[in-house]
Amino acid sequence: MNQPSIELLFPTPVMFNSMDRPFTKQELKFVDKHSKLTYQNQGNTTSLNTYILEETEFKDLKQLCLDHVNNYITKIYKSKNKVKPYITQSWLNWTKPNEYHHKHAHPNSFISGVLYISANKDEDKIKFHDSEYKQIMLDIDKYDIYNSDSWWFEVKTGGIVLFPSNLTHNVESVTSKDTRISLAFNTFLTGTLGNNKNITELKLNKD
Repeated sequence: MNQPSIELLFPTPVMFNSMDRPFTKQELKFVDKHSKLTYQNQGNTTSLNTYILEETEFKDLKQLCLDHVNNYITKIYKSKNKVKPYITQSWLNWTKPNEYHHKHAHPNSFISGVLYISANKDEDKIKFHDSEYKQIMLDIDKYDIYNSDSWWFEVKTGGIVLFPSNLTHNVESVTSKDTRISLAFNTFLTGTLGNNKNITELKLNKD
């Protein structure tokens, strides 16, 4: 039998990149300050400030995150209309050894992202899940991107991950000796979505 060609239809785009500079002392000091201003989440700890990128100390990081989101939208969506993303909520997470981050998605957001302030590239991961109901389940011998309903990727300090906000994800128990620190954020759009003649037009203003 000839070897078949297998094509991926309607894939879920997850984008990985990294900062082109280290975190500044001011930024790290600001993170440390907020480590004492937190609440207990499901499995780990989250900053009380859920608009953390609006703070002056994170001005440069906010622009960096927006630049990456713009790049994601340009490469993936290729919109005819001019649309502009903006960051809605943003917050810090601390996940200590043996802690975890519960399985979740991000409602009321378009693209979500995670910037890693501190992560062990040899041990820390982010895990994504296919939440579609499986009517037929086989006993899989070898998992790959075609037959898996979850998939993980390694993460590192200074790395950034962007994904559709409805994509379910979690962090399994941290096995590293160090606390994993991440900055997560949600986004939405301004501009014109859709098309007038197709009756899909939606004009969005931030204010």
